[in-house]
Amino acid sequence: MRLFEQSAIALAGMVRARQVSAVAVLEAHIARIEALDATLNCFTDRIFDRAFAEAAAVDAALARGEAVGLLAGVPFAVKNLFDIESLPTRAGSKIRRTSPPATQDAPHITRLCKAGAVLLGALNMDEFAYGFVTENAHDGATRNPHDTTRIAGGSSGGSVAAVAAGFAPITLGSDTNGSIRLPAGLTGVFGLKPSYGRITRHGTFPFVDSFDHLGPFTRNVADLALVYDLLQDDEISSTVLDQSAAPRVAVLDDWFRYGASAEMLEAVEIVAQAFGSTATATLPEARRARAAAFCITAFEGGQLHKPNLITRPEDFDPTTRPRLIAGALQPAETIYQAQRFRAWFHEQALALFERFDFLLAPATPCTAPLIGQATLVLGGEELPLRPNLGIYTQPISFIGLPVVCVPVASTGLPRGVQIIAAPGREALALAAAAQLERAGVLDAKVVP
Repeated sequence: MRLFEQSAIALAGMVRARQVSAVAVLEAHIARIEALDATLNCFTDRIFDRAFAEAAAVDAALARGEAVGLLAGVPFAVKNLFDIESLPTRAGSKIRRTSPPATQDAPHITRLCKAGAVLLGALNMDEFAYGFVTENAHDGATRNPHDTTRIAGGSSGGSVAAVAAGFAPITLGSDTNGSIRLPAGLTGVFGLKPSYGRITRHGTFPFVDSFDHLGPFTRNVADLALVYDLLQDDEISSTVLDQSAAPRVAVLDDWFRYGASAEMLEAVEIVAQAFGSTATATLPEARRARAAAFCITAFEGGQLHKPNLITRPEDFDPTTRPRLIAGALQPAETIYQAQRFRAWFHEQALALFERFDFLLAPATPCTAPLIGQATLVLGGEELPLRPNLGIYTQPISFIGLPVVCVPVASTGLPRGVQIIAAPGREALALAAAAQLERAGVLDAKVVP
């Protein structure tokens, strides 16, 4: 297996055992980036000089007989809304690329680097994280490594495509309405959206304070759990990932089947069968939850960007600008009612978790659409693509539930399934994903 195909844990083990140098690991990944990223368009900022210095420091520490971290020599990269010292934090925008550079790394970067990881740079995204396609008007579209005529999804498109293409075994992204789960599903990688508030958002550019989450992407569950451990203060032990107790599982029906293609429904059924479950469950008023999430998203995003919408409207991505303007103009009564409904909807979800350990749903209604595709068909109705790819993810982040998105094996394009757990139960969702991985029903690998 080539170095860029190895897991983060395997690479770090090889570096610590001095079977390969951290610099050699870095060189292998940079060669991969230089060969393919002109096509895939994952990186907006490369900081390879810094990366070589960090890799050399790992090798020097090993030569001195010093202990190095759990991610010794492992390359990683972050969505360009994370602060990177000496770079402006773009958040996918034209407006912010001339901002003063960050004076220090985001704490997430600091934690991974303290564990020995090596930062490669920043990754493409939808402007201000408002989108599901990563077809950025300023930085171009990120292409899906499985089929470069198709989107990688968004808004963390650069992050997922980088993992799928072997540019790094770990990347970080954000999820407001689905921006970890949706692109992970479309590109065949693992993504973790933790419980709301579980990982600090300090050192990142916000979108919607009510819904913003941060989390990792990897190609296996053990790496996902390790990175999650490092990003927050609790620990997911290997014994948790190895647990074998039969969980209580249900497939979400009603809204979470609306418009789904046969191949996506099949993916959910494959996961349910692997757990020996035939149960279904209804999360009531999920359609309304999605509508309420839209209202709050547009309002908070519009208010955040209102000064620039007034003074620099021409500098916004033309697909982002009208949604932010419309959101800023919403009456306060709409947001008040949406927040009231949010509390009720959260109670309905908690009631389901009294009966089930976790719930299953598709990550997307279909596999990856074509770049530039304007519409999709849902329930026999042709609808705009960009706002409707996240129909199954928005109701879940609306109430901050933890989710692991897993890539279900497919002979065609990747298919992602959400494993949804109760608040604070990331360990359970990760253990379920590990069980599926051992059962051979998941598939995340470097492509092409």
